[in-house]
Amino acid sequence: MCYVVGLTGGIGSGKSTVAKMFSQLGVDIVDSDAIARDILTFHQPVLKKVHQYFGDEIITENGLLNRSILRKKIFSSIDDRLWVNHLLHPIIRKISREKLAFSRSTWCLWVVPLLVENNLQCYMNRILLTNVNYVDQIIRTAKRDHISFAAVEKILLSQSTFAVRTAAADDIIDNRGSLYLLKKQIIILNKRYLSLAKKRS
Repeated sequence: MCYVVGLTGGIGSGKSTVAKMFSQLGVDIVDSDAIARDILTFHQPVLKKVHQYFGDEIITENGLLNRSILRKKIFSSIDDRLWVNHLLHPIIRKISREKLAFSRSTWCLWVVPLLVENNLQCYMNRILLTNVNYVDQIIRTAKRDHISFAAVEKILLSQSTFAVRTAAADDIIDNRGSLYLLKKQIIILNKRYLSLAKKRS
């Protein structure tokens, strides 16, 4: 298996942008959120369980998952959030590790928003944390997901604090500046991870 760097950070902290920049340097990316979306779209047994648990309102007229309603439910109820996490996370972890095992990249980036919350540190060779201004985090997420500032803050309250994530991180990437400054950090980190991966092998 490739040398695995786990990328984590709060919602709206720029994980997708960071992952895209690493991908442009030839790094294989395994994205937990993308895998979750695929499971809830194409994995009929999982979708059926979600439907049974939440009822008809969770399914659109086209038979697809109503993601906005699911988001509201899991961030309004701890029990609902735990139920969904218990259902999805083992499948996401299994598929992610399969993708990592098949990678031919010197090192891989595993994007896991809830890395710390789900105690996945043991699967990583190194952990990279994205840092962003709190206000920017709220504005970005509200604009991207078309939800209110209050809804974003509710999501943030359900996630680990930056301090908790910092304690688990080996490296922190500062996403409070320009894309140019972000790319400079990406290049430096890529060289570091290539070196670490080669030393391990």
